[in-house]
Amino acid sequence: MSKPRTRHALAQFLQARRRSLEPADYGLPVGARRRTAGLRREEVAALAGVGLAWYTWLEQGREIGVSEAFLERLAQVFRLDAAGRRHLFLLACQRPPVESAKTWCQVPPLVKRLMHDLHPHPAYILNLRWDVLAWNQAAQALFDFERQPAGRRNRLWMLFTDDLTRERMQDRDEQLQNLVAGFRRDFAAAQQAPDFVELVAELERVSPEFKSLWRQHEVHQPCHGKAWFRLEGEPARQYEHTTLIVDQDKHLRLQVHVPVGDHSDVLVSQ
Repeated sequence: MSKPRTRHALAQFLQARRRSLEPADYGLPVGARRRTAGLRREEVAALAGVGLAWYTWLEQGREIGVSEAFLERLAQVFRLDAAGRRHLFLLACQRPPVESAKTWCQVPPLVKRLMHDLHPHPAYILNLRWDVLAWNQAAQALFDFERQPAGRRNRLWMLFTDDLTRERMQDRDEQLQNLVAGFRRDFAAAQQAPDFVELVAELERVSPEFKSLWRQHEVHQPCHGKAWFRLEGEPARQYEHTTLIVDQDKHLRLQVHVPVGDHSDVLVSQ
Protein backbone atom coordinates (compact mmCIF):
# COMPACT_ATOMS: atom_id res chain seq x y z
CA MET A 1 0.00 0.00 0.00
CA SER A 2 1.05 3.60 -0.58
CA LYS A 3 2.07 5.85 2.28
CA PRO A 4 -0.68 8.22 3.56
CA ARG A 5 0.98 11.31 2.13
CA THR A 6 1.28 9.58 -1.25
CA ARG A 7 -2.42 8.70 -1.18
CA HIS A 8 -3.22 12.34 -0.38
CA ALA A 9 -1.13 13.46 -3.36
CA LEU A 10 -2.88 10.87 -5.55
CA ALA A 11 -6.29 12.19 -4.47
CA GLN A 12 -5.28 15.75 -5.34
CA PHE A 13 -3.87 14.65 -8.70
CA LEU A 14 -7.05 12.75 -9.65
CA GLN A 15 -9.28 15.64 -8.65
CA ALA A 16 -7.21 18.16 -10.60
CA ARG A 17 -7.11 15.98 -13.73
CA ARG A 18 -10.84 15.25 -13.59
CA ARG A 19 -11.70 18.93 -13.29
CA SER A 20 -9.45 19.84 -16.21
CA LEU A 21 -11.38 17.64 -18.67
CA GLU A 22 -14.02 18.92 -21.09
CA PRO A 23 -17.26 16.89 -21.07
CA ALA A 24 -17.82 17.65 -24.76
CA ASP A 25 -14.56 15.86 -25.62
CA TYR A 26 -16.12 12.64 -24.30
CA GLY A 27 -19.51 13.10 -25.94
CA LEU A 28 -21.10 14.08 -22.64
CA PRO A 29 -23.80 16.76 -22.33
CA VAL A 30 -22.79 20.24 -21.26
CA GLY A 31 -25.44 22.22 -19.38
CA ALA A 32 -26.32 24.44 -16.48
CA ARG A 33 -26.60 21.45 -14.13
CA ARG A 34 -22.82 21.18 -13.95
CA ARG A 35 -21.83 23.12 -10.88
CA THR A 36 -18.09 22.56 -11.25
CA ALA A 37 -15.72 22.32 -14.16
CA GLY A 38 -14.69 19.03 -15.70
CA LEU A 39 -16.20 15.57 -15.47
CA ARG A 40 -18.22 14.20 -12.61
CA ARG A 41 -16.87 11.32 -10.57
CA GLU A 42 -19.55 8.98 -11.88
CA GLU A 43 -18.54 9.82 -15.44
CA VAL A 44 -14.88 9.05 -14.82
CA ALA A 45 -15.84 5.83 -13.05
CA ALA A 46 -18.00 4.75 -15.99
CA LEU A 47 -15.32 5.60 -18.54
CA ALA A 48 -12.71 3.68 -16.51
CA GLY A 49 -15.01 0.69 -16.01
CA VAL A 50 -15.24 0.76 -12.19
CA GLY A 51 -17.96 1.44 -9.65
CA LEU A 52 -18.67 4.97 -8.43
CA ALA A 53 -18.11 4.11 -4.77
CA TRP A 54 -14.74 2.50 -5.51
CA TYR A 55 -13.52 5.44 -7.59
CA THR A 56 -14.78 7.90 -4.97
CA TRP A 57 -12.76 6.12 -2.28
CA LEU A 58 -9.68 6.31 -4.52
CA GLU A 59 -10.18 10.03 -5.09
CA GLN A 60 -10.64 10.52 -1.36
CA GLY A 61 -7.22 8.99 -0.70
CA ARG A 62 -8.43 5.81 0.99
CA GLU A 63 -6.16 2.78 1.28
CA ILE A 64 -7.54 0.58 -1.50
CA GLY A 65 -5.62 -1.59 -3.92
CA VAL A 66 -5.34 -0.67 -7.58
CA SER A 67 -4.40 -2.87 -10.49
CA GLU A 68 -2.08 -2.00 -13.35
CA ALA A 69 -4.94 -2.60 -15.82
CA PHE A 70 -7.13 -0.04 -14.04
CA LEU A 71 -4.36 2.55 -13.93
CA GLU A 72 -3.81 2.09 -17.66
CA ARG A 73 -7.52 2.68 -18.29
CA LEU A 74 -7.53 5.71 -16.02
CA ALA A 75 -4.48 7.14 -17.82
CA GLN A 76 -6.38 6.78 -21.09
CA VAL A 77 -9.50 8.45 -19.66
CA PHE A 78 -7.41 11.36 -18.39
CA ARG A 79 -5.46 11.41 -21.67
CA LEU A 80 -2.16 11.51 -19.83
CA ASP A 81 1.13 11.80 -21.66
CA ALA A 82 4.11 9.58 -20.74
CA ALA A 83 5.14 11.83 -17.85
CA GLY A 84 1.61 12.01 -16.46
CA ARG A 85 1.15 8.25 -16.75
CA ARG A 86 4.38 7.62 -14.88
CA HIS A 87 3.35 10.10 -12.18
CA LEU A 88 0.00 8.33 -11.76
CA PHE A 89 1.66 4.95 -11.26
CA LEU A 90 4.19 6.33 -8.80
CA LEU A 91 1.46 7.94 -6.69
CA ALA A 92 -0.88 4.93 -6.82
CA CYS A 93 1.53 2.07 -6.20
CA GLN A 94 4.95 3.69 -5.76
CA ARG A 95 6.47 2.15 -8.86
CA PRO A 96 6.68 3.26 -12.48
CA PRO A 97 4.59 1.51 -15.15
CA VAL A 98 6.05 -1.31 -17.18
CA GLU A 99 6.93 0.17 -20.53
CA SER A 100 8.12 -1.53 -23.69
CA ALA A 101 11.12 0.49 -24.80
CA LYS A 102 11.28 1.51 -28.45
CA THR A 103 14.21 1.89 -30.78
CA TRP A 104 14.68 5.61 -31.48
CA CYS A 105 16.73 6.60 -34.52
CA GLN A 106 16.74 10.40 -34.49
CA VAL A 107 19.23 12.59 -32.64
CA PRO A 108 18.19 16.12 -31.56
CA PRO A 109 20.48 18.89 -32.89
CA LEU A 110 21.55 19.98 -29.40
CA VAL A 111 22.69 16.46 -28.56
CA LYS A 112 24.76 16.37 -31.75
CA ARG A 113 26.32 19.70 -30.81
CA LEU A 114 27.26 18.42 -27.36
CA MET A 115 28.80 15.33 -28.93
CA HIS A 116 30.92 17.35 -31.38
CA ASP A 117 32.01 19.72 -28.60
CA LEU A 118 33.65 16.76 -26.86
CA HIS A 119 36.33 16.55 -29.59
CA PRO A 120 39.16 15.43 -29.44
CA HIS A 121 37.60 12.72 -27.27
CA PRO A 122 35.77 10.00 -29.23
CA ALA A 123 32.03 10.28 -28.65
CA TYR A 124 28.99 8.77 -30.32
CA ILE A 125 25.25 8.34 -29.78
CA LEU A 126 23.63 4.94 -29.25
CA ASN A 127 19.99 3.99 -29.04
CA LEU A 128 18.63 1.13 -26.95
CA ARG A 129 19.43 -1.41 -29.70
CA TRP A 130 23.03 -0.12 -29.77
CA ASP A 131 22.67 1.33 -33.26
CA VAL A 132 25.24 4.09 -33.73
CA LEU A 133 23.22 7.15 -34.74
CA ALA A 134 25.86 9.90 -34.76
CA TRP A 135 29.55 10.35 -33.98
CA ASN A 136 32.29 12.95 -33.92
CA GLN A 137 35.56 12.94 -35.88
CA ALA A 138 37.53 11.37 -33.04
CA ALA A 139 35.08 8.47 -32.85
CA GLN A 140 35.30 8.02 -36.61
CA ALA A 141 39.09 7.79 -36.35
CA LEU A 142 38.87 5.17 -33.61
CA PHE A 143 35.92 3.06 -34.82
CA ASP A 144 35.53 3.89 -38.54
CA PHE A 145 31.73 3.90 -38.40
CA GLU A 146 31.47 5.37 -41.90
CA ARG A 147 32.94 2.19 -43.39
CA GLN A 148 29.86 0.27 -42.23
CA PRO A 149 26.62 0.12 -44.24
CA ALA A 150 23.88 2.09 -42.51
CA GLY A 151 21.97 -1.06 -41.58
CA ARG A 152 25.07 -2.60 -39.99
CA ARG A 153 26.21 0.43 -38.03
CA ASN A 154 25.47 -1.32 -34.76
CA ARG A 155 28.00 -1.51 -31.94
CA LEU A 156 27.28 -5.13 -31.05
CA TRP A 157 27.25 -6.28 -34.69
CA MET A 158 30.60 -4.60 -35.35
CA LEU A 159 32.20 -6.13 -32.26
CA PHE A 160 31.39 -9.67 -33.36
CA THR A 161 31.51 -9.53 -37.16
CA ASP A 162 33.84 -6.72 -38.28
CA ASP A 163 37.51 -7.71 -38.49
CA LEU A 164 38.88 -4.17 -38.20
CA THR A 165 36.82 -3.40 -35.10
CA ARG A 166 37.95 -6.64 -33.49
CA GLU A 167 41.61 -6.07 -34.36
CA ARG A 168 41.61 -2.59 -32.86
CA MET A 169 40.19 -3.77 -29.52
CA GLN A 170 43.21 -5.27 -27.81
CA ASP A 171 41.51 -6.73 -24.72
CA ARG A 172 38.60 -8.05 -26.76
CA ASP A 173 37.94 -11.29 -24.87
CA GLU A 174 37.68 -9.46 -21.57
CA GLN A 175 35.45 -6.72 -22.95
CA LEU A 176 33.01 -8.80 -24.99
CA GLN A 177 31.58 -10.70 -22.04
CA ASN A 178 30.76 -7.45 -20.23
CA LEU A 179 29.31 -5.90 -23.37
CA VAL A 180 27.00 -8.83 -24.09
CA ALA A 181 25.87 -8.82 -20.46
CA GLY A 182 25.14 -5.09 -20.78
CA PHE A 183 23.14 -5.59 -23.95
CA ARG A 184 21.03 -8.27 -22.26
CA ARG A 185 19.79 -5.60 -19.84
CA ASP A 186 18.61 -3.48 -22.79
CA PHE A 187 17.17 -6.53 -24.54
CA ALA A 188 14.97 -7.16 -21.49
CA ALA A 189 13.80 -3.53 -21.51
CA ALA A 190 12.73 -3.91 -25.15
CA GLN A 191 10.43 -6.82 -24.22
CA GLN A 192 10.99 -8.98 -27.30
CA ALA A 193 10.77 -6.11 -29.79
CA PRO A 194 11.14 -7.62 -33.29
CA ASP A 195 14.24 -5.58 -34.21
CA PHE A 196 16.02 -6.78 -31.06
CA VAL A 197 15.03 -10.41 -31.59
CA GLU A 198 16.19 -10.21 -35.21
CA LEU A 199 19.59 -8.78 -34.21
CA VAL A 200 20.23 -11.47 -31.60
CA ALA A 201 19.10 -14.28 -33.90
CA GLU A 202 21.35 -13.10 -36.71
CA LEU A 203 24.34 -12.69 -34.40
CA GLU A 204 23.82 -16.22 -33.08
CA ARG A 205 23.85 -17.51 -36.65
CA VAL A 206 27.05 -15.76 -37.72
CA SER A 207 29.06 -15.72 -34.49
CA PRO A 208 29.53 -18.81 -32.32
CA GLU A 209 31.36 -16.55 -29.87
CA PHE A 210 28.30 -14.33 -29.42
CA LYS A 211 26.02 -17.36 -29.20
CA SER A 212 28.08 -18.82 -26.37
CA LEU A 213 28.20 -15.55 -24.41
CA TRP A 214 24.53 -14.77 -24.99
CA ARG A 215 23.42 -18.13 -23.61
CA GLN A 216 25.29 -17.56 -20.37
CA HIS A 217 22.49 -15.10 -19.42
CA GLU A 218 24.81 -12.76 -17.58
CA VAL A 219 23.50 -9.26 -16.83
CA HIS A 220 25.86 -6.31 -16.37
CA GLN A 221 24.76 -2.94 -15.01
CA PRO A 222 27.80 -0.55 -15.01
CA CYS A 223 28.11 1.71 -18.07
CA HIS A 224 31.72 2.69 -17.53
CA GLY A 225 35.15 1.09 -17.60
CA LYS A 226 38.43 0.92 -19.49
CA ALA A 227 39.49 -0.74 -22.73
CA TRP A 228 42.62 -0.96 -24.90
CA PHE A 229 42.61 0.04 -28.58
CA ARG A 230 45.37 -0.01 -31.17
CA LEU A 231 45.20 1.98 -34.40
CA GLU A 232 47.29 0.98 -37.39
CA GLY A 233 50.90 2.08 -36.99
CA GLU A 234 50.40 3.34 -33.44
CA PRO A 235 50.97 1.84 -29.99
CA ALA A 236 47.92 0.59 -28.11
CA ARG A 237 46.28 3.10 -25.82
CA GLN A 238 43.91 2.62 -22.97
CA TYR A 239 40.65 4.58 -22.98
CA GLU A 240 38.31 5.17 -20.10
CA HIS A 241 34.70 5.20 -21.20
CA THR A 242 31.39 6.21 -19.69
CA THR A 243 27.79 6.42 -20.84
CA LEU A 244 25.67 9.53 -20.32
CA ILE A 245 21.90 9.47 -20.70
CA VAL A 246 20.92 12.32 -23.01
CA ASP A 247 17.24 11.41 -23.44
CA GLN A 248 15.81 8.88 -21.01
CA ASP A 249 12.41 8.54 -22.68
CA LYS A 250 13.96 7.82 -26.07
CA HIS A 251 16.82 5.77 -24.58
CA LEU A 252 19.50 7.83 -26.28
CA ARG A 253 22.99 7.61 -24.75
CA LEU A 254 26.19 9.48 -25.30
CA GLN A 255 29.20 7.17 -25.15
CA VAL A 256 32.48 8.98 -24.45
CA HIS A 257 36.02 7.55 -24.58
CA VAL A 258 38.84 9.49 -22.93
CA PRO A 259 42.49 8.39 -23.35
CA VAL A 260 44.08 7.49 -20.03
CA GLY A 261 46.87 10.01 -19.57
CA ASP A 262 50.58 9.50 -19.83
CA HIS A 263 53.19 7.15 -21.36
CA SER A 264 52.67 4.59 -18.59
CA ASP A 265 49.30 3.83 -20.17
CA VAL A 266 50.85 2.60 -23.43
CA LEU A 267 50.60 -1.17 -23.75
CA VAL A 268 54.01 -2.65 -24.54
CA SER A 269 53.98 -5.21 -27.35
CA GLN A 270 55.27 -8.63 -26.42
